[in-house]
Amino acid sequence: MNFTDDTEEALRSAVWLVNSAEDPETLETLADYDAFLADFPYSGRLDRDEAELAALRELRSRLRTLLLAPRDEMAEHVNAALAESSLAPKLVRHDGMDWHLHAVADDRPLAERVLIETAMALIDVIRSDEGSRISICADDTCQALALDLSRNRSKRYCSTTCTNRNAVAAYRARRATA
Repeated sequence: MNFTDDTEEALRSAVWLVNSAEDPETLETLADYDAFLADFPYSGRLDRDEAELAALRELRSRLRTLLLAPRDEMAEHVNAALAESSLAPKLVRHDGMDWHLHAVADDRPLAERVLIETAMALIDVIRSDEGSRISICADDTCQALALDLSRNRSKRYCSTTCTNRNAVAAYRARRATA
């Protein structure tokens, strides 16, 4: 399943935000927030202040619940998020991205726009029944989310670090029994 570019970007952003709450936390300072915006350049209003950082940090647990919910629950969470916001959908093209949908006005707070963009992306996930592409990392010591956008559904770990740690452990286990 190939999602549209804006759906994939919204999912990546939401997963990054959720995972930023894991140890070690990676969204504590305004410098961390600037790094997030460098990786995920949101258009529209950006206050770049402590209040906006706090709102994003507060949003992470809700995003985690949204992303990990079973399909029917996910739909309920998406509907609740959409009902909370003043939707003003419009097609836009900016920053090298082709036409895509912005569901709320660009002057709305960033945390609200992130929530609604995630909800809109999850509509695609729900409609295509692809919720299994979002899971908890397969590393037993990690609770971060893994987003699998590969064609062959092979991604099981949240990061290269967890992938490598498990590959080394499997290698050592094989060597010990050989």
